[in-house]
Amino acid sequence: MQNNTNGSGEEELIRLLLKRQSELNALLEITRAINKNTATPVLIQMLEVIMRNYLQVGKFRFLLEKDNVYTCISKYGGETETHATLNNTWVHLSKLKSPAPLSDHADAVLRGYDYFIPIYHKNKALAFALIGEFNTTGEMLSNDLTFVQTLINVIVVALENKRLFRERLAAERVQREMELAVEVQNMLIPLNIQQQDGVEIASRYMPHQNIGGDYFDFFRLNENEFMWCIADVSGKGISAALLMANFQASLQGLAAIEDDLTTIVERLNRIVINNTKGERFITLFLARFNQKTRKLNYINAGHNPSILYCDGEAVPLKLGTTMIGAFEELPFLNEGEIDIEPNSTFFNYTDGLMDHELQNYKSWGEEKLLEFVIANGALKPDDFNEAMMDHIHKVIKGKPIDDVTLLTLRIA
Repeated sequence: MQNNTNGSGEEELIRLLLKRQSELNALLEITRAINKNTATPVLIQMLEVIMRNYLQVGKFRFLLEKDNVYTCISKYGGETETHATLNNTWVHLSKLKSPAPLSDHADAVLRGYDYFIPIYHKNKALAFALIGEFNTTGEMLSNDLTFVQTLINVIVVALENKRLFRERLAAERVQREMELAVEVQNMLIPLNIQQQDGVEIASRYMPHQNIGGDYFDFFRLNENEFMWCIADVSGKGISAALLMANFQASLQGLAAIEDDLTTIVERLNRIVINNTKGERFITLFLARFNQKTRKLNYINAGHNPSILYCDGEAVPLKLGTTMIGAFEELPFLNEGEIDIEPNSTFFNYTDGLMDHELQNYKSWGEEKLLEFVIANGALKPDDFNEAMMDHIHKVIKGKPIDDVTLLTLRIA
C-alpha cells in the first residue's frame, strides 16, 4: 500500500516537473520571439496557441488598455461579444488585483467565463484576460493561473516596449524634420536686410515654436525700383518650409522678368496649386515701389493689411485677392496703386501680432493697431518695431499663438 502511494507521488511530481518544463519552454519561445522583434500579430498567435493547445483554454479574451479604454486584441471560442460589451466588463472587475473566479459573478457576460486575469504595473491596470472552458485539476489550478498571468504580462510588457519604441522613433523623426525646417527657414528669413538708398528697413521675426510659417523679403529690381513681400504659409514643419523656399525662388524669378504685379500673383497661385494640390495655401502682401515716379503698386492676397502712415494718418492697404493656393483661378484680383509722399512708413506684419492667448479684445484689435501706428508712425523703423513689441507685452498678458513677423519700411 505504501509502495503504491509512493509511486503515485512520484508520478505526480514527474507530471509537475514536466509541466513546469513545458511552461519554461513556452516562455522561452515567447521571449526569443520578442528579442527578435517579432511582429505583434505573430506574438498574439503564439499566445493563442499556448492558451488553446497547451493550457486547454477553450475560450479566451485579451484586452489592452489605452487612454482608459480597453481594446480586445485577441479572442477565440464562444459567442463573440461586441467591443463595447467587453470594454464595459472592466467596470465590474476594476477592484480585483489578482486572478479571480467568475462563474458566480452577477454580470451575465462574465459568468460565461471561468477566470479573470488582471495585469498591473505600479497600481496601473495595463490589460486583463478572460478565460473560459478551462479544464484543469484542482491541484494545478493555482499554478496554471499564475502561469497565464506571467505569460500575458510578458506579452503586455513587449507590446508596451514596442509602443514606446515607435513613439521614440516618431519623436526623433519630428525632431529631425523640425531641425531641417529650421535650417531652411534660416536661409529664407534675412537676418539683416541691407539698407538701401532712399529707404530705411527694420524687421523682427519671432517664431511661435522652433519653426514657423512666416516669410518676408526685400530686394531691389533695378536702379529705381524695389519690391518687398510678407507672407504666411499654412502648416508647419519641413513641408511648409520647403513650400516657402519654392515660393521665394518663384517670386524672385518672376519679379526679374515680369513688370505686372497681377501677372506675378496669378502665376504664383498656379505654382502653389501645382505643388500642393490645394492642400496648403499662402497669404501675402506684395508691393513694388518706383523711387523715380513715387508710385507704389501692391496686392494683398488674403493677408493682414499692411498699413501706410503719412502725416499723422494711417491707411490699411486691403486691395488684392484671396489667399493663393486655394483656387485654380483666383476669383477676383484688384491691384492697388498709390502716389507716395516723402517720409511715408509702411508697417507689415503677420497674424501672430493680433492673435494671443487670453486675448483681451478691448485692449487690442485692428482699431487699436491703427491708433498705435498713428501715435508712433514717425519713429524710425527699428524704434517703431521695438515700441510695438513693448506695447504688446504691456497690453496683452498672453503669449502669441502663432509666429510674429514685423517688417517696417520708411521711404524718404
